[in-house]
Amino acid sequence: MSHQLLTIEVTRLDGGHIRLRLSGELDYDTAPELVTAVAELPGEGHQQLTIDLTGVSLCDSSGLSALLMAHRAAGSVRLTGVSAQVQQMLDRTGLTELLAVQTSAADGDNLRAIG
Repeated sequence: MSHQLLTIEVTRLDGGHIRLRLSGELDYDTAPELVTAVAELPGEGHQQLTIDLTGVSLCDSSGLSALLMAHRAAGSVRLTGVSAQVQQMLDRTGLTELLAVQTSAADGDNLRAIG
């Protein structure tokens, strides 16, 4: 069984927003990478952290834990690109109440990357 690595792309957006675009597997082996990436974000008081899960092929309980730790570290997290499997896990664990989940891709089109 081959293991797909996690890739995290960080983009600064208008209004102090930061987007992390994940691709690969968010699991026991890779979840610490997300926690580290969030911890290393500049402490400029970003108002919103968006985590785009569109490219995530697998998310287990360790991945959910990493999302929760990201929420605690950043203060405000919005998830986009949530698959049906991840949405079901968020619902079953009650994390939907804590993490904002964007259901429409069009909602995120308002955010522009800045240089």
